[in-house]
Amino acid sequence: MMTDDNSNNGVTIMGAGLVGSLLSLYLAKHNYKVDIYERRNDLRQNYREYGRSINLALSDRGWKALEGVGIADEIRKVAIPMYGRMMHDLQGQLSYQPYGKDNQAIYSVSRGGLNVTLMDLVDQNPNINLHFNQQCLQADLVAGELEMLDTQNQEKHTIKTQRLFGADGAYSMVRYALQKTERYEYSQSYLEYGYKELRIAPGPNGEWALEKNALHIWPRGSYMMIALPNLDGSFTGTLFFPYEGDVSFNSLQTEADLKDFFGKIFPDALPLMPDLVADFFENPTGSLVTIKCFPWSLGDKAVLLGDAAHAIVPFYGQGMNAGFEDCTVLNQLIDEHPDDWQTIFRMFQELRKPNTDAMAELAVQNFIEMRDLVANPRFLLRKKIEGKINAQFPDKWLPLYTMVTYTHLPYSVALETGQHQDKIMKKLMKHIKQESDYDKPEVQQLVQKLLA
Repeated sequence: MMTDDNSNNGVTIMGAGLVGSLLSLYLAKHNYKVDIYERRNDLRQNYREYGRSINLALSDRGWKALEGVGIADEIRKVAIPMYGRMMHDLQGQLSYQPYGKDNQAIYSVSRGGLNVTLMDLVDQNPNINLHFNQQCLQADLVAGELEMLDTQNQEKHTIKTQRLFGADGAYSMVRYALQKTERYEYSQSYLEYGYKELRIAPGPNGEWALEKNALHIWPRGSYMMIALPNLDGSFTGTLFFPYEGDVSFNSLQTEADLKDFFGKIFPDALPLMPDLVADFFENPTGSLVTIKCFPWSLGDKAVLLGDAAHAIVPFYGQGMNAGFEDCTVLNQLIDEHPDDWQTIFRMFQELRKPNTDAMAELAVQNFIEMRDLVANPRFLLRKKIEGKINAQFPDKWLPLYTMVTYTHLPYSVALETGQHQDKIMKKLMKHIKQESDYDKPEVQQLVQKLLA
């Protein structure tokens, strides 16, 4: 039985994923000695893209967190700006919807590539030690003891820790230990949809076969496919699809079924997917889970961040951005209350919980928008009218997407404002059949009245 002792300004992070790696850089900035324990082996050995990772959309909240530890410029080198949604209809016709204005973009980054970059920066920091192949079997949070398994030699050992940060994902062992405490609230819910990664190949000379600077969506009512650009000219496609039913993962059992289905439903994408059959039948089907829990901390001993505290579905591109914003908020609290971990952890969960709950709700709402409404002419007209209101009254109206993606407003404020705006738009759209109707005097009068 080996024992690691983590004392003298030492902290322990469980999980070396995106949030754990970034968090370690923030803690090291405050001169804490950080030990990170990761269940998997070192991602950087024989690194290749895996078949279950949706490309990530990095937006303003995420960039702010990366800037906070001085690594945003490093990441910009491997990020591709997407300035809007490109919708593909059943005939392969394209329509484009910009995300914001003045060249506002979200950025496509590979989850693995970003994790590798963060780990390299972690490795260069003398205050941080990375430990791979270390699985947490159980945690005694009060005693500050973790029972670990070295998955390479199958030896168990105990780690002592003064302070534990659980950044170990949706199925967190740190949260599992918290769940056994008195009156702990926990819920998980799954969508009846899974996702499957499907690659769109580069063109013959490594060029992009689709518009490079857009997030591509094939909205099909009850399901959809999306694609985000990669640096090598390929796109990472993701099919969001029911598990069961007439049209589902369950119903596509043979190569012929699959090709026939894609030929009818995604006719412009099929010729760009030479590996479709292998990707579809060999890549795992990922599940889509929302996790909520409270409290996120235990005294000054332990705290949860990222998916361990608030896993959400990926339809607003905010999962990573919300986890990175956790790091920004925690860092600010460490500045304001140096070494007072009881206060830091308490305030952190009080500040973040309402916002991540709001983001969970927004993410599920956006799934309906992306798979269904973006193909609806009335919805697209409404978006244009919202853009006109924003241009005319920039101080009174920010579109919901803009609030979530391009500002640092709390998610809960964005959700509440969005609900208020929705009521206004429902009243206004009764008087609008086409874009030019917005300029009619009676409509302008109504807009002024509704915004007063």
